[in-house]
Amino acid sequence: MRKTARHASLAAAGLLALSSLTACANDAAGSAAGSGGGGGKGESVKIMVGGLDKVIYMPAMLTQRLGYFQDEGLNVQLMSEPAGVQAETALVAGQVQGAVGFYDHTLDLQVKGKSVESVVQFSRAPGEVEVVSAEAAGDVTSPKDFKGRKLGVTGLGSSTDFLTKYLAVKNGVDVSEFTPVAVGAGPTFIAALQQGSIDGGMTTDPTVATILDKKAGKILLDMRTPEGSQQALGGPYPSSSLYMQTDWVEGHKATVQKLVNAFVKTLKWMSTHSADEIAAKMPADYSQGDKALYTQSVKSTLPMFTDDGVMPENGPETVEKVLKAFNPNIKNANVDLSKTYTTEFAKAVK
Repeated sequence: MRKTARHASLAAAGLLALSSLTACANDAAGSAAGSGGGGGKGESVKIMVGGLDKVIYMPAMLTQRLGYFQDEGLNVQLMSEPAGVQAETALVAGQVQGAVGFYDHTLDLQVKGKSVESVVQFSRAPGEVEVVSAEAAGDVTSPKDFKGRKLGVTGLGSSTDFLTKYLAVKNGVDVSEFTPVAVGAGPTFIAALQQGSIDGGMTTDPTVATILDKKAGKILLDMRTPEGSQQALGGPYPSSSLYMQTDWVEGHKATVQKLVNAFVKTLKWMSTHSADEIAAKMPADYSQGDKALYTQSVKSTLPMFTDDGVMPENGPETVEKVLKAFNPNIKNANVDLSKTYTTEFAKAVK
């Protein structure tokens, strides 16, 4: 069944807020963008990714490395942009046609009059982990202990920010009773944790694997699996996906189908290959000199991914419930979930 908006607003300002804000602050993601293609033949498409070296967004680069975009006759340029304003400008100006980021922002944007949709859903769980610093581990044993704490998020208004606020509210802590701190991911997140700038925070692999390896912190909540998502959020939480402006999707269905074909082929490939095999396909610099640790981060995150690109059942409802718990704009609005995603393309993949 087609789930999309027929009457879309022109600009999805803010679509890339999550993608950009959650991008790794180190240079690895930026330099990796240079290996993201753009030099081959075929129909050109530019996609902004919220941190190319993040495992939760792995299908983007992996699809490029496996040659599946090229097989579809596409010349896809993958870009990584940590600055939210620049990323949003790129989308609105037509410099990119899509973004790899979290699905939950399609709801937030809809109530602001922006029409974007997930055209292929990579995941059924957030892939996020709430960690607590080694120093604060004895005092912060659950979200009930968030009160008075400084908690790291990739960026204010990002999905890590959303999820942190939900976990606090769910456990009796008002959003005004703790301080979210934008610390990015990778080295900047780890440094903030080690230096005491934050007591804990939400991040993804490979940052999680590095924190554990350095003994800089401990896991408080693990949402890298459907089971972890169910326990923490009460259901499946579709996160990383390919977003596009709805009006662009309507006008370029053949191109969107090719993109989705390539991504679904990658998801299926991931479901039948080991973490070692997957890690071996990724750019060498993603492991930052520790192949074993990078492979472990891939293995830990693999359960979050779908194998068909289809929105998980009841996923949008879980996301809406989470956002309504703390976001006054969504709490008092009627969100049309059917306009925030489409399964048309994923279900058409042969």
